[in-house]
Amino acid sequence: MKKLLLSGCALALLWSCETKKDYKQQADTFLQAYSAQYKKLYTASSEAEWASNTRIVAGVSTNAIVTRKANEAFAAFTGSKENIQEIQALLEHKDQLTELQVKQLETALRAAANNPQTVADVVKSRIKAETEQSEKLYGFDYKIDGKSVTTNQIEEILRTETDPAKRLAAWQASKEVGTVLKSGLVNLRNLRNKTVQALGYDDYFSYQAEDYGMKREDMMNLMRQINQELKPLYRELHTYARYELAKKYGVKEVPDMLPAHWLPNRWGQDWSAMVEVKGSNLDAALKPKGAEWQVKQAERFYQSLGFPALPASFYTKSSLYPVPAGANYKKNNHASAWHMDLEKDVRSLMSVEPNAEWYETTHHELGHIYYYLTYTNPDVPILLRGGANRAYHEAMGSLMGLAAMQQPFLANLQLVDANAQTDQVQSLLKEALNYVVFIPFASGVMSEFEHDIYAKNLAPTDFNKRWWELAQQYQGIVPPNERGNKYADATTKTHINDDPAQYYDYALSFVILFQLHDHIATKILKQDPHATNYYGNKEVGKFLASIMYPGASADWRQMLKEKTGEDLSARAMIAYFQPLMDYLKEQNKGRKYTL
Repeated sequence: MKKLLLSGCALALLWSCETKKDYKQQADTFLQAYSAQYKKLYTASSEAEWASNTRIVAGVSTNAIVTRKANEAFAAFTGSKENIQEIQALLEHKDQLTELQVKQLETALRAAANNPQTVADVVKSRIKAETEQSEKLYGFDYKIDGKSVTTNQIEEILRTETDPAKRLAAWQASKEVGTVLKSGLVNLRNLRNKTVQALGYDDYFSYQAEDYGMKREDMMNLMRQINQELKPLYRELHTYARYELAKKYGVKEVPDMLPAHWLPNRWGQDWSAMVEVKGSNLDAALKPKGAEWQVKQAERFYQSLGFPALPASFYTKSSLYPVPAGANYKKNNHASAWHMDLEKDVRSLMSVEPNAEWYETTHHELGHIYYYLTYTNPDVPILLRGGANRAYHEAMGSLMGLAAMQQPFLANLQLVDANAQTDQVQSLLKEALNYVVFIPFASGVMSEFEHDIYAKNLAPTDFNKRWWELAQQYQGIVPPNERGNKYADATTKTHINDDPAQYYDYALSFVILFQLHDHIATKILKQDPHATNYYGNKEVGKFLASIMYPGASADWRQMLKEKTGEDLSARAMIAYFQPLMDYLKEQNKGRKYTL
């Protein structure tokens, strides 16, 4: 009898092991087939999107139709009822699966939530609406005094023009596209919300925030916390800018809030062009080198750290420079990096010109490209070929942009004279007018606006009113003239249309980038964080590659703690700009603070 009992236990144990093995095997079989089809349809969608973004011909809808069909096919697969059922059934036994299998299945379920075929008509309508909105945005004919201009030309006027009337004309021209896009955004908001609600999400903003393992309100609280931590420094910068720009434009009475057209950027998100650091005229040094040199030089930088040369196809397939004058087509001028097939076909869409802004941008975009190439390895499954979170991708690009702009690095490239005496405080001020000024725009204006759009169903008649309320509250910026509700100035920002409800990625990325830079400078290079030179340092390359290699298979919080020794915190960013804080307080003595 005893012997029989033992046999029963052994059999039970064997059955239990078999069951466990079955679920692992079942998950493997499913994930292999799913990933192969996912990759195929993802690639077709990428190729169609690429054509739609790089060749926009007025009145020709061929690319739009192909893009819509490719995206519909991708959506029909990722959101298919069969796939959703299979994934949910497997996740009921997650305790019997490997961590990597669970991560892949959860990623597949998130993809399904954006395209559930339980509401196939809604998904189709959303894809059609997104394609049409992109075409309207990137095909728009911007005009100043009746003459067509590019967004690059508008930016150039806002960076350099001293005549307030000409600045106002350029700023207003940049906002005209909003009236064309407003109804499309209303439609997209409704369709995006309906899509994810079909799989149980409250709204599209909540869906996007969940990618960080966070609830919508937790994400917004984190954004408000970052804003509060950096507000004292932003307040000093805001006061400084009001007085300096009033002087520059010959305005005797300094306004309490900054008129939007005074700033060197269409959305007031980057004011760095306000300052020219003596002994560091980068534009003049870059102009004779040409646009192609900048892209090649960015590649040489990554290679100096130990990364491989870019695939030859990067140069043959990318769209790196402005559309030739007189061409019969347009393209999206917003810089971006593309992982076309989740393998080695990587491309960048830019409109590089030989100046400091594009010099920094090339280094940033190649940060994304090298991140793609590094996590494209046998240890990272197709479905997890992404950043540790979305902010990591931006942090990696922005980190390299910051590194490439530091004086010792520039001197190493002979772009500035190594012996030139540059004003360190002015250099820091220029950086703060980029990095610090961006935070209230990203974590405040953009995040709060999109939160209200998706989670609070903000009324279309209040779009413009709310946008400018937020701009005043967070940035201390006001429009130069009456902006009634026929306008939709928010929609002039690319991301509101085609990269929705995730602009907090950029705010988080700046916090992470300063944590990473602080670690690299103090622990690896043993250099002052304000004056580093990463160039040629293989240890820095190894550190960066170790973050890039696991892609989305890594836990983002654990990764940050492991690599920098601290949790997410603005500490490093505040410490970096502390010398500037002291300087600005001195400059602003006797001035009126209005934030």
